[in-house]
Amino acid sequence: MQMPDESVVAPTPELLAGLDYWRTLDIKQQPQWSDPTQVAKVTGELASLPPLVFAGEVDILKDRLATAALGKSFVLQGGDCAETFEGATANNIRNRIKTLLQMAVVLTYGASVPVVKMGRMAGQFAKPRSNDSETRGDVTLPAYRGDIVNGYDFTPESRTADPQRILRGYHTSASTLNLIRAFTTGGFADLRQVHSWNKGFSSNPANQRYDSMAKKIDKAIRFMEAAGANFDELRTVEFYTAHEALLLEYERALTRIDSRSGLAYNTSSHFQWIGERTRGLEDAHIDFLSRTENPIGVKLGPTVTRDEVLALIEKLDPKREPGRLTFITRMGAGKIRDALPPILEIVKEAEAPVLWITDPMHGNGITTPTGYKTRRFDDVVDEVHGFFDAHKWVGTYPGGIHVELTGDDVTECLGGSENIDEETLATRYESLCDPRLNHMQSLELAFLVSEKLAEHS
Repeated sequence: MQMPDESVVAPTPELLAGLDYWRTLDIKQQPQWSDPTQVAKVTGELASLPPLVFAGEVDILKDRLATAALGKSFVLQGGDCAETFEGATANNIRNRIKTLLQMAVVLTYGASVPVVKMGRMAGQFAKPRSNDSETRGDVTLPAYRGDIVNGYDFTPESRTADPQRILRGYHTSASTLNLIRAFTTGGFADLRQVHSWNKGFSSNPANQRYDSMAKKIDKAIRFMEAAGANFDELRTVEFYTAHEALLLEYERALTRIDSRSGLAYNTSSHFQWIGERTRGLEDAHIDFLSRTENPIGVKLGPTVTRDEVLALIEKLDPKREPGRLTFITRMGAGKIRDALPPILEIVKEAEAPVLWITDPMHGNGITTPTGYKTRRFDDVVDEVHGFFDAHKWVGTYPGGIHVELTGDDVTECLGGSENIDEETLATRYESLCDPRLNHMQSLELAFLVSEKLAEHS
């Protein structure tokens, strides 16, 4: 991370010691490794490998998130519930980026605000679980904790936590990032290609509406080009990566000291968040991320208290640095209008520069009689509406949306303009963990969010 002509700033001994203090604390949602020496060997190798992202990129993202906290931009964060090694193909990555770019264009055009684009990509390999084990019939095995830990197949060999998967997670993230950068800086993301992003997707009301909007954008660009405008900046877009910082051995090995500042940056991604299950104030995840410079997100469910929220601010953002701390609310459609306003009020009174993002997915899970985990698209939309309603009542800024989505035409969430029903779920249900919005539902949601954002402006 050091440039040849830079002076080196050494980290303080306190900083270095603090980066490993989490090991002395209660740590939740970790796998049971059978051989700790093998874990140490793997993470030692990982610590010697190049960073996945760079300190300068992280600082830029923090600035972008600061503008969103002030209501001057909007954050779009989306991607797979859990990435898999097998699913990290060029086509899958391209389609996911394409969907996020389309959603961003809809939001920018519809609400006239810049959109900060962040993917749940290149690192979203670890998953928290409700139970440490899973039982099928008379057989009980460790729960699937994501491809970076173990396999999904229900066999003893597959479900055994394998430290070598940590290295594969790093290399898969690196190749994914390489492709993301190629797509977003090599012309694929050029705003003048808005029509080409729609090719290959079937006809749907959401796509037809997108095509209509794309024609208007094309017409405006042609007019400006004829008037002599230079559109070189339209060729590229900023795109950042994010994941839940769950597997702390992985996160610690990829945390590096920036030679410019002597400060610690988690180079596993630009942005990390802490989940609802691991946000204990005295626990390892909160302590570790409090010592890095990255922007941090924390998931907040409907049971979070005002005191917990204020304590999280003090722990994670004691300097009140704009762009540092994001609260990602996951209340549930039926609870958000009651649960969120008091939390917004207390943070507003504390004058903390928090960025607020809604996760309308995780609070709305259901299981069908046939055993499929799913979500109703109408519930997702209602929670988004409740998020905007709460901010309007309190006088604060709705800063972004965080969704689990795919660029493929899967059938995992009920409803939407395709009218996916319980019988249809079995057609293309591909997620190994939680259900995702498909391409059409994602685009439809973007139009609905843009309308709410325009009303709020």
